[in-house]
Amino acid sequence: MRATDRDAEFSEFVRGRRAHLCRVAYAICGDWHRADDLVQTALVKLYVAWPRVRRDGREEAYVRTIIVRADIDEHRRPWHRESPGLPAVDPPAREGLAAEERTALFEALQALPTMQRKVVVLRHWLGLSVEETAQELRIGTGTVKSHSSRALATLRTVLLPS
Repeated sequence: MRATDRDAEFSEFVRGRRAHLCRVAYAICGDWHRADDLVQTALVKLYVAWPRVRRDGREEAYVRTIIVRADIDEHRRPWHRESPGLPAVDPPAREGLAAEERTALFEALQALPTMQRKVVVLRHWLGLSVEETAQELRIGTGTVKSHSSRALATLRTVLLPS
């Protein structure tokens, strides 16, 4: 494959899937800025592996896996545990999100614990099987099922009227 063909195919994939990947990353991490960073990291890694991944036809799954794993790696970093500013003096600024992005579902989803949120996004939004979700998150299938069950129960409690 010539470099120009490779670049053209890669650019076409990015143009067609970037917005979707950003929404997936946002659903995983809950922050638009971090979501952009995760997608950028994933696309850089995808570009390096493009000939192999393109040949296998698993571009979407490859990028999704990188997004999930990059988010997990970021949570393990020591500076992630630090909070900038003084909480009483410097309250975090609210982001002005579009109406469709500020739905009750996303708010409830973001309130879930991290792994439960990741399982719900992968299983129920992206439609992965239990086994695929377990593989992407590097956890057991039973753990996927229990996280999914707990998360869905919480979402039902929050979203459905009593």
